[in-house]
Amino acid sequence: MARHKSLNWLALGAVVGLVASACSSSATPTPAPASVAPVTPAPASVAAVTPAPASVAAVTPAPAASALTFTTASTTKVAAVAGGPHPFFTPWGPGTDDAVKALKLAGGIYKFPPQWELTAQNNLVETLVAQGYNGFTIFPGDANGTNTLLQELKSKGIPSIAAGGCTNTPSPAAFCIATDVYNSVYLGTKALIAAMGSECTTEKPCNIVHVASRLVDPNTQARIKGVNKAVAESNGTVYVYQHMTDSDDQQAATTNVGALLAAHGADIQGIVSDAYVGSAVTATLLHNGNFTNIKFVGIDDDPGVLDGIKGGWVVGTMSQNPYGQAYMSAYVLDLLRRGCTVKSGAPFLVDSGTFLITADGKNVGDVPSTPIADYLQKRVDLTNQLMSTFAANYLDCGAAK
Repeated sequence: MARHKSLNWLALGAVVGLVASACSSSATPTPAPASVAPVTPAPASVAAVTPAPASVAAVTPAPAASALTFTTASTTKVAAVAGGPHPFFTPWGPGTDDAVKALKLAGGIYKFPPQWELTAQNNLVETLVAQGYNGFTIFPGDANGTNTLLQELKSKGIPSIAAGGCTNTPSPAAFCIATDVYNSVYLGTKALIAAMGSECTTEKPCNIVHVASRLVDPNTQARIKGVNKAVAESNGTVYVYQHMTDSDDQQAATTNVGALLAAHGADIQGIVSDAYVGSAVTATLLHNGNFTNIKFVGIDDDPGVLDGIKGGWVVGTMSQNPYGQAYMSAYVLDLLRRGCTVKSGAPFLVDSGTFLITADGKNVGDVPSTPIADYLQKRVDLTNQLMSTFAANYLDCGAAK
């Protein structure tokens, strides 16, 4: 079979066989913390993804406070609102709490609706407005639809920041503080291609699969382009076998990745994932199915992915900075409420930082990495760097008080 032959699905029985093999060595499922609603439950044969506990997600020391000084106490009550339950956002809670303490804000909270539904998120924001919250960090439930909500907030004098993902522009949000997802998955794919090494040639090119998040996620199309760019730079030694979207909840990831491996695992040499849950499930299935022919680069810091890096069956994972997104957003919202304005020509997207985590911190090809022992501190360092220059680079605070 040619390595770049198009994908054809086999019978569901193949999936059942693979999932059953994963079951034989999977850990007992661990429930999410009570404060975080669990993602869609997995079938009983696959351990549920568990977000890092708050004590791990929170980084210390907290980023330093702004060099700006004010004569009045802050009246900012910031609400960080995710689009729905998802372990990626767990660090938004500690990030918001730490910002409230360090910046002496009037209050802060992290919330999310019980399901991924734009109306549910809008209703939650309206409830928080009624409770006195006057600055919002919001992950867009919809790249277009969320702009309507943000415009309603703006008309009430309430500033907002899109965080973790951007709304379409022009946007009522002051900024989008998020991962440059295009660059993140581009670097991850480059690292994957480097890890596959000389096995990939123009005569016998390697096939890679891209495990992606929800198709309606505003980040997904940019990530597809990032994967395609890295593959194009391989000059015909690597092909994209499939962009597997909608693979970022437990059940969908288990079904989609499981079916792929059961039917075509021998034809694939690499997988890159930019889906949190998809990464955790892929790491488990690759290990339990003994797919040693497949190199894997994931995203985020699910404990299963980190265990895979330590154990050697995961090349690395692209860290994002959700803690910094929440902390930075609270900081900027307070400055906006104090009278700072967005500078003319300031970018809408401010990259909150991304980097490759590996076991030893060595370069993978020409992609630098951070050792697994240091990645939480690296997030702090990235946030501190942004804090030190944000106001000067992007804001006019001459009238702030």
